[in-house]
Amino acid sequence: MIVALLNQKGGVGKTTLATHLAGELATQGRSVILIDADPQGSSLDWTQQRQQQGWPRLFGAVGLARETLHQEAPQLARSVDHVVIDGPPRIAALARSALLAADLVLIPVQPSAYDVWASAEMVALIREAQMFRPTLRAAFVVSRRVVRTIIGREARRALADQSLPVLLSEIRQRIVFADSVAAGRLARELAPDSAAAHEIAALTDEVLRLGA
Repeated sequence: MIVALLNQKGGVGKTTLATHLAGELATQGRSVILIDADPQGSSLDWTQQRQQQGWPRLFGAVGLARETLHQEAPQLARSVDHVVIDGPPRIAALARSALLAADLVLIPVQPSAYDVWASAEMVALIREAQMFRPTLRAAFVVSRRVVRTIIGREARRALADQSLPVLLSEIRQRIVFADSVAAGRLARELAPDSAAAHEIAALTDEVLRLGA
């Protein structure tokens, strides 16, 4: 299965979700390749930081920030159980290529009115891709939700007006996720029994059910 994390808006936690999803799949014994399709290369930076800190490699990682992604990703997928794509912000051509490569698209959305409005552009790109690939599935993921805020509670209500489903799993704004970026490690490695680790595990299980 090829899973792409895509959103035309930056700062939604896309790279954090991509690295953690790939890492969680790998710790469950599955072979994984992470494709960094963002020219900024944040996912590759995370893997390099991990290597520099002397931590064992969890999954393969490759940079493919080019419009031939839809041709190259399926070739990589033949050698592993899962491919996770960390997609680019604001680059429509690269996003379209990622959409044509993916079996499942996850759209991380922060619980704010602006983020919900901005997601309409991504939904339009997905609908366009589904004309060529009717089996392409897509769903929103509530990301970086601040606990006990009114806007956090209203996020699902706002997304209900969109034409795509919202995953039950939510990823909240937690310090351990910020620490994981600097350390090149997963939340489950930094704090195995933390709420962050459980949120990632729940998200991964839901993704696997969607791909079954």
